[in-house]
Amino acid sequence: MLLAADIGNSHTTVGLLRAGEVTHHWRVATDERRTADEWGVLLRALLSSSGPVQLRGVAVCASVPSVLHEWRQMMSDYHPDVPHVVVEPGVRTGVPVLMDNPREVGADRIVNALAAAQLYPGPSIVVDFGTATTYDVVSARGEYVGGAIAPGIEISLEALGRRGAQLRKVELLRPRSVIAKNTVEALQSGILYGFASQVDGMVTRMTRALGADRVDVVATGGLAGIVVDECTSVTDHQPWLTLRGLEMVFDRNT
Repeated sequence: MLLAADIGNSHTTVGLLRAGEVTHHWRVATDERRTADEWGVLLRALLSSSGPVQLRGVAVCASVPSVLHEWRQMMSDYHPDVPHVVVEPGVRTGVPVLMDNPREVGADRIVNALAAAQLYPGPSIVVDFGTATTYDVVSARGEYVGGAIAPGIEISLEALGRRGAQLRKVELLRPRSVIAKNTVEALQSGILYGFASQVDGMVTRMTRALGADRVDVVATGGLAGIVVDECTSVTDHQPWLTLRGLEMVFDRNT
């Protein structure tokens, strides 16, 4: 089994994979104060909950350098005999990055691009609903050609709660109507249908810029399930796209 970890700004997604299949998965808070020992104890508890596990390796991508530092120490202390791959410059992904500065692109976005290039035959757009909502465009040749970054669902809602005197955080559910009759449903309508419309609009513009007749639009990330059913442009929902991409990177480098 491969242990894969996607360390994001707000949450860390951990999974066990076998031949492209995610057999177990967990989502925990990304706490920058958590030490290597605390990560080691937490992972030991998670792994023990899945039954006996023989790890063949560990694959990690991270957007939080301080947490990645603790993970490196944890892997050295708790899994010293298990091969591990950290997605960073110098690691083989097989994805040409056609950016002004390829090092600026987050490791998770490159991993998503690799997974999309392997799973879908033509050009594709990966929409990752996390702390930020990111759009990553992959050409039919498997090249990372660019993308866009927008504020994420949760931080947008938090910003409204902080700056709006009579607004508050609400549970993200589908309201009775897009035309809301109370403040709670007005917030739910704005978030749900507003973000769905953003996705559809961005996909339309990106498809036009690519000059493509059609693209595969893949939704992923912890918050994708909130709005994906309202997005007319999304063709597939892959909640574990990053974990599957991490397995592909691991296999390329070991």
